[in-house]
Amino acid sequence: MTNRTAQLQRATSESSIELSLDLDGTGASDIHTSVPFYDHLLTAFAKHSLTDLTVRASGDTDIDVHHTVEDVAIVLGQAIRKALGDKAGISRYGDALVPLDEALVQAVVDISGRPYLVHGGEPAGFEFHLIGGHFTGSMVRHAFEAIAFNAGLTVHVTVVGGRDPHHIAEAEFKAFARAFRQAKALDPLVSGIPSTKGAL
Repeated sequence: MTNRTAQLQRATSESSIELSLDLDGTGASDIHTSVPFYDHLLTAFAKHSLTDLTVRASGDTDIDVHHTVEDVAIVLGQAIRKALGDKAGISRYGDALVPLDEALVQAVVDISGRPYLVHGGEPAGFEFHLIGGHFTGSMVRHAFEAIAFNAGLTVHVTVVGGRDPHHIAEAEFKAFARAFRQAKALDPLVSGIPSTKGAL
């Protein structure tokens, strides 16, 4: 088995990103995006997906966190796609139901090669809430869109319930992480590519 790792860089007029990951890690992380709550969410993703993740990012956060959050998610998705390689031997599917106090979120992941996101259930007004005074709730969905599209994942995230925006956002990332952990896992019973088409 080859190492399922990736190292990528991306630089635009809006952000500069260096990212490395190991899909077969222990969940170790060293993340500095200049957006503190996003660091918190990505740290949770690494920990609960057992993906070692290092991120260094800076951007025009004096304008808004939007560009930095989006661009890090793009690079994370690209790195996941690269590290997965031909996807031989993976479980492919994963699902998780994760609570965080009053919040409850379900996530389902298919490493399908077909980007698609179904996302719903966040309470009315969540997208406008400032979490930590800087991170708007709308960025949660936007990050998942960028990750799913660039990694080639089908992702369903459903907020079953919740009140506190911090808890809801964190539960979403933890549920996604746990589902991705199952999907990326190498299954000794799987021979080759887990698709009748022979490719993912």
